[in-house]
Amino acid sequence: MLLVANGKMITRDPDHMFYEDGAVVIDGKKIKAVGERAKLQAEYPDAELIDAKGGVIMPAFVNMHEHIYSALARGLAIKGYDPKGFLEILDGQWWTIDRNLDNDSTRACAYETLISCIKSGVTTVFDHHASYGEIKDSLFAIEEVAKDCGIRACLCYEVSDRDGKEKCKEGILENEAFAKHALADDSDMIAGMFGMHAQFTISDETMEECLAHTPEGVGYHIHVAEGIEDLHDCLKKHSKRIVDRLYDWNILGPKSMLGHCIYVNPHEMELIKDTDTMVVHNPESNMGNACGCPPTMEIVHRGILTGLGTDGYTHDMIESWKVANVLHKHHLCDPNAAWGEVPEMLFTNNPKMANRYFDATLGVLKEGAAADVITMDYDSPTEMNENNVNGHILFGMMGHDCRNTICNGQVLMQDREIKVVDSEKIYADVREQSAKLWKRING
Repeated sequence: MLLVANGKMITRDPDHMFYEDGAVVIDGKKIKAVGERAKLQAEYPDAELIDAKGGVIMPAFVNMHEHIYSALARGLAIKGYDPKGFLEILDGQWWTIDRNLDNDSTRACAYETLISCIKSGVTTVFDHHASYGEIKDSLFAIEEVAKDCGIRACLCYEVSDRDGKEKCKEGILENEAFAKHALADDSDMIAGMFGMHAQFTISDETMEECLAHTPEGVGYHIHVAEGIEDLHDCLKKHSKRIVDRLYDWNILGPKSMLGHCIYVNPHEMELIKDTDTMVVHNPESNMGNACGCPPTMEIVHRGILTGLGTDGYTHDMIESWKVANVLHKHHLCDPNAAWGEVPEMLFTNNPKMANRYFDATLGVLKEGAAADVITMDYDSPTEMNENNVNGHILFGMMGHDCRNTICNGQVLMQDREIKVVDSEKIYADVREQSAKLWKRING
């Protein structure tokens, strides 16, 4: 039994949002009790203490859109790469990288990403994977790493026609095999979706093939209107807008998630809402790729379940929140924009979306919820209470302030020491695999 204590506590439970001196009791995989430190210490004197050291105790983060495969790209300079637009970024960098990934380098990517997640207090990850250098068993390789790191993960493979029919079929079969495997898994730590790149790289023939291989109860994870080129392609080839095409193919629905949605119109938003399809916003990536600002505030105001991701650009959900906060204020010329919407996406909607694939209650510290708890090093210079906790996090914290990370009752990091794997040994292998990858890319 664990007792996380000695800090201010943000529960995200509307019945009791904040404790000045709180504690969480963890028994196995679930939270047994939440309350005042003195009371719980007296009731559970033998529990092992995870010391917040006067910081903040809060629920762990959920990331609704990651790209593990991008982990070895940091610092990489690709010969001749000088992109003039989004399509050249995709083909010149990301597709060049994923064409050279084998399962060994995929594992290295997964270790680097998931260790970084642990360090930033993220314990649940929805990943969208591509490794056209080796497709078969790539999701299973990531699963091995997720289990090793103690991270809850929902995985899928990015189906695309871009590298030919044979590799496209391999991607379809990898999605099918892993989704069936995940459905049979009873750990509540692994889930599977059916991944698609974006409609502009998916023919009608491939759409039909994807649907034929999608297990019952599994939804789709697909990039939508990330670049204007995606919309133009759909209008030209299919005489309809992207969300209409996905609707016609029965891709939309409560278990499906649309990434980005930058170039969608009100009609498409209504389709997304009517089908209860999820949307995930990735602000830093959209800005970095010069793709534009999505109408996220309107999407949220229409009642569409919208979450927050990082798109592999970072693994720090607070960083993603900070960027979304200023992006929408700047774009809408409205200083009130995003104050309430983005924290709702991060703290309420991300767990709600994740709970369409995982059973344990996520994103809240209360009895019976998943034992996903973090502590942050933060010494508040002003009063902190249930009405202003978001302001303290937004302006006072970053992911690297995380001191302790617990997922599913397992201590993944304690006092900033990774407990589940030998991170020094792993990072030596990560550097070796990155050197091999860079050599394959640049010769």
